Amino acid sequence: MSSADKPRAPNLIPGPTVAGNGGANGDRPRTPNLTPVEAQRIAERAAETLVAPSRAVYPGEPDASEAVAATTPNAHTGDATTANGRRGASGIREAAETTIQLNPGDAQRLAERAAEALFARDKTKELLGIRVISVRPGGARVGMTVRDNMVNGHRTCHGGLIFSLADSAFAAACNSHNENNVAAAASIDFLAPGIEGDELVAEASEIWRAGRTGLYEIKVTNQRGELIALFRGRSHRIGGTVTTD
Repeated sequence: MSSADKPRAPNLIPGPTVAGNGGANGDRPRTPNLTPVEAQRIAERAAETLVAPSRAVYPGEPDASEAVAATTPNAHTGDATTANGRRGASGIREAAETTIQLNPGDAQRLAERAAEALFARDKTKELLGIRVISVRPGGARVGMTVRDNMVNGHRTCHGGLIFSLADSAFAAACNSHNENNVAAAASIDFLAPGIEGDELVAEASEIWRAGRTGLYEIKVTNQRGELIALFRGRSHRIGGTVTTD
């Protein structure tokens, strides 16, 4: 049988043939050419859909239907926005980007006031007996005693409670600049067990902060200085201040 007599395999790629583009690819549908204006409109619609998903509204934040008040400087942070931030062209709430530089004494007092206000509303702190040892701009130390009702089946401190202790130090540190921050991501490595009666201390340090994002490292140690866990958190600034006092 000659090659001309061999049966041809069916074409499995349906679609209209584009004139002037024959051959094997001639049957493939081709995206129509768009004018620059049409391409721009499609790009804008795609971007609007991508960057404007539904989002959580935190207590004290306006929802999307609320109008933004007039812009005024904030006495504590120097933000040239409303107390709850501003909205960009897309309508998404944006945290303030500009802050004034405080002298070390004012920054320390602001960090202490922010921690006091934050933990006054923190019911988890009361439940676990977490206490604030110290706070500074970008850092904090909090402690917790491992009680008998905090141990798991292995008679060691429950890992979730160690995480909560580290998370409390993270919260104090990332909110110490008196700008509302929430956790965007966090991870922990458990390095040694905590046991009943241990005095655990979580110390948070700011390792990077820019725009609306910050990275924090938290070390959890016991009363002997042994490293119990290493926690890393990423914060996201949502706008507004922790305290207005």
